[in-house]
Amino acid sequence: MSTSNPTKLNAFKAYDIRGIVPQDLNDDLAYKIGRAFASEFKPKTMIIGHDIRLESPGLSTALCNGLLDSGVNIIHLGLCGTEEVYFATSHYQADGGIMITASHNPKGYNGMKLVSKGSQPISGDSGLKAIEQRVIDQNFAEFPSEKGLLEYKKDKTAYIEHLLTYVDVANLPKLNIVVNAGNGSAGPAFDCLAEKLPFNVTKLNHEADGNFPNGVPNPMIVENRAITSETIVAQKADMGVAWDGDFDRCFLFDEHGQFIEGYYLVGLLAETLLKNNPGEKIVHDPRLTWNTINQVKQAGGVPIQSKTGHAFIKERMRKEDAIYGGEMSAHHYFRDFFYCDSGMIPWLLIAELMGKTGKSLSQLIEERMKAYPCSGEINYKVKDSQKILTAIQAKYGPENPILDETDGISLEFAEWRMNIRLSNTEPLLRLNVESRANPGLVDQKVKEIEEIIYSKDL
Repeated sequence: MSTSNPTKLNAFKAYDIRGIVPQDLNDDLAYKIGRAFASEFKPKTMIIGHDIRLESPGLSTALCNGLLDSGVNIIHLGLCGTEEVYFATSHYQADGGIMITASHNPKGYNGMKLVSKGSQPISGDSGLKAIEQRVIDQNFAEFPSEKGLLEYKKDKTAYIEHLLTYVDVANLPKLNIVVNAGNGSAGPAFDCLAEKLPFNVTKLNHEADGNFPNGVPNPMIVENRAITSETIVAQKADMGVAWDGDFDRCFLFDEHGQFIEGYYLVGLLAETLLKNNPGEKIVHDPRLTWNTINQVKQAGGVPIQSKTGHAFIKERMRKEDAIYGGEMSAHHYFRDFFYCDSGMIPWLLIAELMGKTGKSLSQLIEERMKAYPCSGEINYKVKDSQKILTAIQAKYGPENPILDETDGISLEFAEWRMNIRLSNTEPLLRLNVESRANPGLVDQKVKEIEEIIYSKDL
């Protein structure tokens, strides 16, 4: 990576820093990011943590050196998940935090997720562009007379104790569960948590291993789900949980080994939290909405739509003081978790709900899936996305749908609705379709829209 005269650095994205090592992100750039962060935000104390990727410890050392040389004190968590950095930043009242991770990206990638005081996300318009510009311009504050101090705090006790406040441990059911850490960072945190829980656990791909011997830790990849599903059936387990690499997302499987779309968990978690907190606000994304809106209103809550993306969801939650926010992509945000996303809290709440209701996981969601069947998110690589969006609106405009442009375009009809939007991170169009109790209509509309996409993307 050359920083002689660049106008843009490839690793700097809309919400985080992410790229291929070493061409997009390397130790030299990591050091400069530390210097730039210190110059821009002037923190006294920072939280640093890293995931299991092979390059993460080296990037961590370089980043820390940049901060330490700038006079910043560091509390280093070592190997951890992104939510542990979020937690520690607020728990220790630090001035910011940086997690070194590329989450679910393929091997060879790495990155950083940045937060400021109070675990607030640092994205393009809240400091990330300014950090990038400082790196490009080599515009760093002068070295102070004294370096910062580095302290390691690898003990997870405070974080685990916080997680346990979301459930009544004494009344949790004695479930058989299968967990798949994908050889990511979830294993060590789960082990600390499991010591306090009454579950019988079968562990898959549990050892943290940046070589990813069992594939990329990304349960959104369909073929990655088979081992979890098969083990649930073989073990006659009550539920399965799988995480991505930095476990800020969790994915659930029912007792039949069926993967559960994240969409239905948003409504279920909202309903669960509203039982003890009626009248509270729930933030959701615009991709699939009918089930969430219906479930939130039935539970006495107020549904609020936000643009997709963690920075937007967190900002809206703070503005509305919402108790919970959920995205169909398996990001779940909690007010009591500093408005941040967690991959551990959701499955704990669902396990508790199973005990309280006496229902299996499939029973908890089957009615909702029948009432609002959906396509799941379908991705298309296209050349001219705007041409396609215009053609879709032209096709359905005569039917006078309700148009919403919160994120891409959403068209709502009496019996079905759709959202199609550009990916924030890849050259993709993402389509979601849902209906009122008519799965055949979902299939029909997906085919119709695909015909438009393929005819216009020549």
